[in-house]
Formats: sequence, structure tokens, C-alpha cells
Amino acid sequence: MSEGNLSFVKEFVIVGFPGLQPEVYGFVSTVFFLVYFVTLIGNAVVLILLATQNVLHKPMYFIYLNLVVCDLIFSNTTLPKIIAKYWFQAGVISFFSCFLQMYLVHYCGTVTSFILLIMALDRYVAICYPLKYPMIMKNSTVYILNVTAWVLAQPFCLSIVIRAYLLPYCAKNTILHCYCDHFAVTTLACTNWGLFCFPIFVAAMVVLLGPLAFIIFSYCSIIIAVLKIASTQGRIKTLSTCSGQLIIIALYYIPRCLMYLFSNIGITLSPDVRTGIVMLYSLLPPMINPLIYCFRTEEIKHILIKKINQTNRRSHPIREYRTNI
Repeated sequence: MSEGNLSFVKEFVIVGFPGLQPEVYGFVSTVFFLVYFVTLIGNAVVLILLATQNVLHKPMYFIYLNLVVCDLIFSNTTLPKIIAKYWFQAGVISFFSCFLQMYLVHYCGTVTSFILLIMALDRYVAICYPLKYPMIMKNSTVYILNVTAWVLAQPFCLSIVIRAYLLPYCAKNTILHCYCDHFAVTTLACTNWGLFCFPIFVAAMVVLLGPLAFIIFSYCSIIIAVLKIASTQGRIKTLSTCSGQLIIIALYYIPRCLMYLFSNIGITLSPDVRTGIVMLYSLLPPMINPLIYCFRTEEIKHILIKKINQTNRRSHPIREYRTNI
């Protein structure tokens, strides 16, 4: 029996996709491993660049830095276990470890939501109040905003995980998901799940839709400000500074909002389809965000090209010498 609650369950079994046949487990584990590898390498490269290049020590890039850290924590929290489940048939997770994973998953999701709000604020001030931008979005201001995002996410995530941990788990212990999600775990509790889940759902909507409401407002204001620019080239150039952030925001919010919409209008998805959609919006953004930073941000792109050229010169010094002759 686990301490602190009335549960008889000592461990959970992560099922992943319940409809998958054992003969495709190797393929699925390989796909997850490649996603994990690409995510780690891409985010590590961006993290090193943002930390070591003085030219990138600006408010916008510090916001990116926090998003990269959040993506790395989330990926390292979820992917190794599901890879082990399909690669080594090691899907068992201890009771405490499951709730620790749940906390980190929802903590990273909440922090990401707040960071996207800060990103939208940064672009809003830069485009709508360009002359005041250096005074408003100072490095110290952005540091405080990002630290606040990490701190504010703590009470919400701790409260939902502690309440879930104290529920009695008496019999079922199979999690129809690829990680210990709050919904997937609490449905296994031996109690009236609906009464428990409603306040958690309301709180989650506040965390999700509160930042989204400001993001929509900020980008509506940005569009209005851009339409006032006389030249077409000026409009395109101004909007291009927001394109990377819009892609990140769309990847994060649109699938989540669709999932909540489906559940509220009575559209029932099979466990495999639901898990697939959740994994898509959970794992795709951390994997492709570095590509967005590198190929949609001119300064990072130029630094990468410069680093690659320097590496090529070091690896072919004789060829470069002959060319110069």
C-alpha cells in the first residue's frame, strides 16, 4: 500500500496504444527513439547557441531559451519510458514515479502556455509600441516574467497531482496512454471521478484559455497595426517577425482546443486515436521548434552558417590552402 492514500495499487502499467499488435512494437519504438533523438539534438544545439552567443542575449531569445528548457524536460520525462515499453516490453512504472511524471508533464505544459503568452506580449510591444519597446521589454523585465511563469505554474500543478495522488486506486492499474496523464490515471480511481474532475477541468481551462485569450488579442492588435503600414514590403517584413511564434502557438493550442471541443460536443474517439492525437501535439512541437528557431530567425541562421563554414575550414585546411594559392 502506498503511503499517504488508501490505494492497493503499487504500480501502473503503461499500455500506450492498446490496438497495436506486438509485431509492430519494434517499428513504433524506433519512431519514438528517432523523435527523441532529433528533439534532444535540435534543442541542445539551440540551447548552446542561445547560452554562448552574446549577440543572442536579447529579450526575445531569452524567452526562446525558457521554451527550449521546457521542451527538454518534457521530452526526457515522457519519451524514455514509452520507448522502453515498446522496445523492451518494460511498461511498468511505480506508483510514486507515475505521479512524479504526471507532475512534470502538466508543469511543463502550464509553463509553456505562460511562455507563449510572454512571446505574444513581446511581439505586441515590438510592433504596436516600437519606440517604447527598449524601455518596456528590458532584459530584467523579461527575466522577471519568465521566472514568474515557472513559479506560477507550481501551485496549479502541485494541487492537481496531490489531489490525484490521494485518490484510492483499488483494482485497475492499466493506463491507456503513453505516459501518466492526469485524465488517464484518475479514471482508474475507485471513486466518483466526475465530481473530482470538474474543478480540475475548470482550472485547466483557465490555464489554457487565459493565455490564449491574450494571445488572440495581441495578434489582432498586431494585424491592425500592420495594416496601417503604407508599404506592402513593410507589412510582410513586420509579419515575418511573428511567423515563427505563430507556428509554435498554433501547434500548441489548436490540437488541444480541438480535443477539448470533441469531448464537450460528444465526439467519442477510440483510445488509439485519442492517444495518437495527444502524442502528436505533445511531441511534435518540441521536435520542430528548433527548426523554426533556426530557419525562421535570421540571426540564429547566420550564426549556424558561420559555425558550419568554420568547421569545414578546420576539417579541410589543405584544400583551403591550395584554393588560396
